[in-house]
Amino acid sequence: MLVKYEFLKIVRKKSTLIVMAVSLILTGFLFGLPIMQYQIYDQDGVRKGIKGIAYEKEQFAEVSVPLSEEYVAETIREVQELFEDPDNIGNDGNEQFLIGDAYWDKVAPREKLLNLIAGTYSGPNDSWGYNRFPELDLKDKTSFYQAMRGKIQALLDNPSRVLSREQKRYWSAMADQVDVPLQYGYYGGWEIIISSFELLMFAVLAICIVVAPVFSGEYQAGTDAVILSAKYGKTKLTTAKIAASLIFGTAAFFLHVVVACGLPLIAFGTDGWNLPLQIANTTIPYPFTFLQAVLRNIGIIYLVLLAVIGLTLLLSAKMKSPYLVLMILVPILFIPVFLTPNGTAGVYNLILFLLPYRSAMPEFGKYISYQFGGLVLDVLTIRAVLYVVLTVIMLPLAGAGFRKHQAA
Repeated sequence: MLVKYEFLKIVRKKSTLIVMAVSLILTGFLFGLPIMQYQIYDQDGVRKGIKGIAYEKEQFAEVSVPLSEEYVAETIREVQELFEDPDNIGNDGNEQFLIGDAYWDKVAPREKLLNLIAGTYSGPNDSWGYNRFPELDLKDKTSFYQAMRGKIQALLDNPSRVLSREQKRYWSAMADQVDVPLQYGYYGGWEIIISSFELLMFAVLAICIVVAPVFSGEYQAGTDAVILSAKYGKTKLTTAKIAASLIFGTAAFFLHVVVACGLPLIAFGTDGWNLPLQIANTTIPYPFTFLQAVLRNIGIIYLVLLAVIGLTLLLSAKMKSPYLVLMILVPILFIPVFLTPNGTAGVYNLILFLLPYRSAMPEFGKYISYQFGGLVLDVLTIRAVLYVVLTVIMLPLAGAGFRKHQAA
């Protein structure tokens, strides 16, 4: 009953309703923006919004196939033959590309796939598109999946990554778990969600704004003396306040997740949920489907939220004003927006990748790992462990902080 009372006390506040309404509208706008801005070109011009999405999905229907070695080799040969006809080639002074019907009929409907294949054959620091196919010699017997594994190894061996032998083995072993041949297909909705995850930090902030007065609001209202002198004020009621905050935070967070994921999936469709991440980038080592990747990162953001709620409650128990709590929280949450990693190794970078804002970004293709002696863990695992530990530490400290408060 105490938990229910404290939960309703949070939910029924006018400020809670306003903050949550504004946050949900902002989340809907931010995750809906890619839908409104979406555009794709055809021979007649540009197609925008829902019409453009439908057009792209029609094109993908022809390339929703397993990427077998034979299929990839045949696809490369087809494009090479197009480049053999001078009438098909345009030149901007730097590079050649296909024009006219050769481009619109043979390349445009599958350009994303062609660039994926070309990128797999490129060097670690190169960015290849389909126009580099004429440089490929299929007679050298380097298969597509050999090239894929070779590029991953080249990335791991790149001196700029400063990876230890154990870390290289860790990532190689993970990459070997990816099932081949890759199944290709449309994944537009999932791509939007994965690229926009950090926008959920505004929802985290909104939840913290609502939770900030849980303890400090009692100080401002002068009810702390009554609560702390009551029979269960320092025990059950304190625990109820913490539990109610966590329940509210959980409910509010998943409501935002429904909006954030729902809009792209309604517009772009759920197609691709069971396809491998590697069809977006063949050097991604995680053996996840798009759905698995999205669920894992949502889980990590939720753990970040729990830890931040714990910190909010701790600050609320120590400070007499919710505004002071937010003055500390906002920089913690958003200063990392202005900090850019200069690599994937080094103390600065490894700390930056664990801060709340950066923790919302999945970093699936960056090979970020942490080594403790002979133990190597990837960044997703470290984030999960770190924020569980922080939550376990923060919540008891918040309760103790309120119980030890000396009422005026």
